Amino acid sequence: MKPIVTKYSTRDGGHYVPAMEHNGVLYVSGQLSINPKTGKVPEGGIKAEAGQALTNLEYVLQAAGVEKSDVIMCRVYMPDVKYWPDLNEVYSEFFGNHKPARVVIPSNNLYAGCLVEIEATAAVKEK
Repeated sequence: MKPIVTKYSTRDGGHYVPAMEHNGVLYVSGQLSINPKTGKVPEGGIKAEAGQALTNLEYVLQAAGVEKSDVIMCRVYMPDVKYWPDLNEVYSEFFGNHKPARVVIPSNNLYAGCLVEIEATAAVKEK
């Protein structure tokens, strides 16, 4: 197994790494909608937060040498399904023609008051 970290990886006391690569699969930990440069949740509601969580996902993918088109599956957590249409709009812009498998899970409050957390599984190309 190979742990993946990014230049934005910070230690918040959680016992995890941003991603773990194993047997050609990348397992990405939940990426919250916190801007890693400021440590704050972006203003602008669900669309801004979905965009930030996806940007954070992309930072991890890049650190692992993986493209967005290599993502197999995403799990998206948000506190209410009423956000689904706006989330879906930002998500589809991010992935373009690529459509990974996905589940959207309504949850209780997320860490730090975030509206979005995204985890993913991706294929790692042989180097």
